[in-house]
Amino acid sequence: MITRRKDGYEVDTNPDRLDIDLVHHWLSTDAFWALGRSRETVEQSIRASLNFGLYGVNGAQSGYARVVTDLTTFAWLCDVYVDPTHRGMGLGTWLAAVIRDHLEPYKPKRILLSTLDAHEVYAKVGFVPFPDPQKLMIMKHVQ
Repeated sequence: MITRRKDGYEVDTNPDRLDIDLVHHWLSTDAFWALGRSRETVEQSIRASLNFGLYGVNGAQSGYARVVTDLTTFAWLCDVYVDPTHRGMGLGTWLAAVIRDHLEPYKPKRILLSTLDAHEVYAKVGFVPFPDPQKLMIMKHVQ
């Protein structure tokens, strides 16, 4: 699926189009939540996810996001990244909206994400704070 903006940016769900070297570089060197992530881990996460590549007018990749989902009841939006040279143009919000719209036909009960500092980006497309955070639990570093 390809979705285009009037200014020529597009989002494509074709994983074969992804520049995995670039995605790995972005995540492992600039994304605070993924610093040091191995290329092997990035490759495996791409294989096991629904991927959204963001591409500029010249066709070069300018962002990335992925969704972990069963396409029925649950989706987790993660690894959302827009290249610094493309920030400030509403691309993060647009990417999140494209992902929301792509998932809508599946009617998942909830789409979750975690963000440290981009709440306003996601609020624009309908995300709200989790209503009962005390119900959430996490298991870190499963061995």
